[in-house]
Amino acid sequence: MVRCRICNNEDFIELIDLGISPLANSLLKNKKEIKKEYLLPLKALVCRKCYLVQLSKKANPKKIFNKNYLYYSGYSNTWKKHCKKYSKKIIKRFSLTNLSHVLEVGSNDGSMLENFSSENIKVSGVDPSVSCNEISRKKNIYTIDSFFSKTVAKKIVKTRGKADLIIANNVLAHVPDLHDFIWGFETMLNCNGIITFEFPHLYSLIKKNQFDTIYHEHYSYLSIKPLQKLFKMYDLKIFDIEKISTHGGSLRVFVCKNNSSHSIRTSVCNVIKEEKVFGLYNLRTYKEFSKKIEKIKADTLKFFNNASKKNKKIVAYGAPAKGNTFLNFCNIKAKNIIFTVDKNKMKQKKLLPGTHIPVYGPEKLLQIKPDYIFILPWNLKNEIYEEVNSIIDYKVKFIIAIPKLNIF
Repeated sequence: MVRCRICNNEDFIELIDLGISPLANSLLKNKKEIKKEYLLPLKALVCRKCYLVQLSKKANPKKIFNKNYLYYSGYSNTWKKHCKKYSKKIIKRFSLTNLSHVLEVGSNDGSMLENFSSENIKVSGVDPSVSCNEISRKKNIYTIDSFFSKTVAKKIVKTRGKADLIIANNVLAHVPDLHDFIWGFETMLNCNGIITFEFPHLYSLIKKNQFDTIYHEHYSYLSIKPLQKLFKMYDLKIFDIEKISTHGGSLRVFVCKNNSSHSIRTSVCNVIKEEKVFGLYNLRTYKEFSKKIEKIKADTLKFFNNASKKNKKIVAYGAPAKGNTFLNFCNIKAKNIIFTVDKNKMKQKKLLPGTHIPVYGPEKLLQIKPDYIFILPWNLKNEIYEEVNSIIDYKVKFIIAIPKLNIF
């Protein structure tokens, strides 16, 4: 029986069924691993009571966030710029000094925290991925190999002290047990400290057809009212919200303790109003979503069929989780896309999960002149377009499929 991760309700409607799918970041080392591939249903549901969108089946987080985890935030120049801009803004707004303590939950390779440590601010990181943490420690960032929880928070408080700022970027959606997780934040936070959560906004997912952001790492798909309900249970409140462009449309949510001095800004009411007007708290909105996604799939397959008839060569750029959701849902295989390229060396010389498309470094684009390059991380299309054109000496057309098929 599926129960809502916030309100424990058992009554849901289906948002979309993406079929049986592999773990989106679990690239294969070779063809021998194909037989052992871990497959799970990938279906998103909407809670009829609190409107939290969540997966019907929970993948074991230890199968996802382990020594083989291959997402490193430092490979994206766009993300590194985002981190630098955030750190400067937050240090100034909340007057952080060398007496402050900043904790990042889901610290990955330290791309965020290094911006604070360079300002002589005490930093701590928590992440379950040992491979990411090895890189973080090389930057002299104190890092704990663990999933974050109330128990872990208590240990950090004893050894490092409470935090004035807790950062959790693109982490909240990855948590199967939201209650223990948020309880940890309440335990870790100073009386007048703040938490910032960044996450892809459900509003953008539905409005812009971003179905490929649905994969097993993302247990939940977030909007404000369900989060208010969750935070209230742990004496926390949302006091400010900023819209940001990352991942195709995200929110930065500022949270503090109920008795802190931070007053609630009008931005909170404005975002909730926008969500209501759009229909995020109306079940009819969700019933139309799958029809739009089926059209994207049909348009994409039509393009590939026509390209095949004309003997066009198609390759891809990137090996992101969202790309693997898209390719598996559309049943696009290595016969359709010859290979993909990615800057992350840990992904190179591997096979994409499910589709088994080989991954190479960007230099592979110099060895073959494709007619089309399918950009899988569409949120980085401008960065990728410029990068590819800086290394190739031939003309090529680019493709993205979200929010609809577009060839340019």
